[in-house]
Amino acid sequence: MTEATDTTPAPAAPALTVNQAPEGPGAPSRRAVDARLAPVLSRDPGDFPTPSQRDEEWRFTPLERLRGLLAGDPPAAGGVTVAVDAPEGVEVREAGLDDPVVGSVLTPPDVVAAHAMAQAGTATVVRVPRGAAPDAPVTVTVTGKGGPGSTGYGHLVVDVEEAAQAVVVLDHSGSAAWASAVEYRVGQAASLTVVSVQDWDDDAVHAGSHAALVGRDARFKSVVVTLGGDLVRLKPTVRYAGPGGDAEMLGLYFADAGQHLEHRVVVDHDRSHCRSRVTYKGALQGEGAHTVWFGDVVIRPDTVGTDTYELNRNLVLTDGARADSVPNLEIETGEVTGAGHASATGRFDDEQLFYLQARGIPADAARRLVVRGFFAELVQQIGVPALTERLEAAIDAELEASLR
Repeated sequence: MTEATDTTPAPAAPALTVNQAPEGPGAPSRRAVDARLAPVLSRDPGDFPTPSQRDEEWRFTPLERLRGLLAGDPPAAGGVTVAVDAPEGVEVREAGLDDPVVGSVLTPPDVVAAHAMAQAGTATVVRVPRGAAPDAPVTVTVTGKGGPGSTGYGHLVVDVEEAAQAVVVLDHSGSAAWASAVEYRVGQAASLTVVSVQDWDDDAVHAGSHAALVGRDARFKSVVVTLGGDLVRLKPTVRYAGPGGDAEMLGLYFADAGQHLEHRVVVDHDRSHCRSRVTYKGALQGEGAHTVWFGDVVIRPDTVGTDTYELNRNLVLTDGARADSVPNLEIETGEVTGAGHASATGRFDDEQLFYLQARGIPADAARRLVVRGFFAELVQQIGVPALTERLEAAIDAELEASLR
């Protein structure tokens, strides 16, 4: 394994291009199409209006708890460290904002993402060369060291070239106010799995925008695990660069008293014969625990053969917790293979608990088994054994707290 080094020359131009809108009279521009999902797209923070909870984009977010991220407060020296550990064959370098690969997937959709890109100044680029299949994950470790008043910004680009395969782990911990912009470029017939873990201290704040562009016949899997932090607000989005793309978006979150955990997922089916599956599950406990899940799947009018489904489930463990779930499915064509969504929020299934207790399992152990089973579908798909064990232990610790 090697630490990040700056030894690779900048590419002349990205091989994977951002999708273009249909051409011809009356066809919308790419900018107009994207504006339906984000009213403003810009690298300039000054182009965004001041956020308000009257805005649909921000109506669930306690803006006062974002600290200096809305205003773009200068980063604190040494407040946040970022380290990249990459296996042999993976190239890691720092790139300027004028590098052609930087911003090729993500144009900031809100003021925090624009501050993240501008204040970071450079981007860390992780490149997996064509046909490569590293034998270990790339690990990006973000550690807050300056406390809740310490602001930090980061910009990451993961570029997986044609027919390459990679696993990337983003591991967030410590205490800080952190804003990030993350871009995933998945080349033709390539495969990328990303596991993003938010295991912050209780006073940390994290606002991040993650955007993936999935190439022809490529596979992208995102696993988002959010456990820590005072406020975490993430925006994972997926678009396609050609037919045959497959995207799987998985999420697991566990909110304690006073925590606000918000995930806003967008899948833009703007190419034919592509597939997506979105599954997010959350548990809540304690007074003032609040989770928000927003899912928007858009199927464009000029596509055919789309296959998509999105699901959100929330398990409320105690009184005083609140889960908001907003699934949206926008279908602009009748030429779909399948499309659907589902959302549910509820308490423990009394029948499940009764079944377990009737077989001699104590009530506390029965509750643990039910919650473990609720999350098992997602935990088993992480695919990194050491990380899976760590997260299972963290979930058990959360359950212990709920039973005290």
